[in-house]
Amino acid sequence: MTGPLDGKVALVAGATRGAGRAIALELALAGAKVYATGRSTRLSPSPMARPETIEETADIIAAAGGRAVAMRVDHTQPAEVAALVQRIAKDEDGRFDILVNDIWGGDDLTEWEKPFHEHSLEAGLRIIELGMTTHIITSRLAVPLMVARKAGLIVEITDGITDRYRGSLFYDLAKAGVIRFAKAQAEELRVHGIAAVAVSPGFLRSEAMLERLGVTEANWRDGAKVDPHFAASETPRYLGRAVAALAADPEVMKRSGAALATWNLAKEYGFTDLDGSQPDWRAHALETLGIDFG
Repeated sequence: MTGPLDGKVALVAGATRGAGRAIALELALAGAKVYATGRSTRLSPSPMARPETIEETADIIAAAGGRAVAMRVDHTQPAEVAALVQRIAKDEDGRFDILVNDIWGGDDLTEWEKPFHEHSLEAGLRIIELGMTTHIITSRLAVPLMVARKAGLIVEITDGITDRYRGSLFYDLAKAGVIRFAKAQAEELRVHGIAAVAVSPGFLRSEAMLERLGVTEANWRDGAKVDPHFAASETPRYLGRAVAALAADPEVMKRSGAALATWNLAKEYGFTDLDGSQPDWRAHALETLGIDFG
């Protein structure tokens, strides 16, 4: 498969399901060779105990005509990330163009109904580890490959792009923290020709969210009977197309340090969701909730 990213090498860290899987697929559809990592394999599920696996992600990409390498990596473990980076360096002769930090896993740990002083400290610190420390470890160990070539793009996946409080302290720190991490990386890496941005989806129609509302992608609109805001949701592929558009933009350095969102990028780059629409979560939230997501 060829496209605007033909010849590029990408790592999508956290590509087992949802946003990460969709980003890996869209990068591959645009021509990149994608290293897709996660903790869930067919032989060893992660503590999340979901059915999706990293091998399944690679199979989906291959079936679509793309190239993917599935690797089980726990991004909380520097040694495992280092081994991943060493493999990319060896197999790609040092080439490494796109890093997407999408590692998460904190949804089931977040105690939304509790203030931070009552929230499980163990769970809260694990949220920070999974949602932010993993990103730092992965960038620290992978970015030197980009520095050596004086080029690259780092994408931090987050939730919302304003300083709006996200409802739970530990969750908020993880999601706001990676926005700041993108900004910091942008400042330090600009001299090396490397861009770093944060990107947020809107209301994401992930596998877990579809299950929660008792629907499938085929009849997802029925989910709005349970949660009316689901009518404004978007598929993970919409986010994937946003990342692919950024990766293909020859002037992406002009965006370095910015916090971006699918609803803005779709209008600027002209891509759509799978049904041809351009969901705008910000407009919906402003109209129905009086909340500005940025």
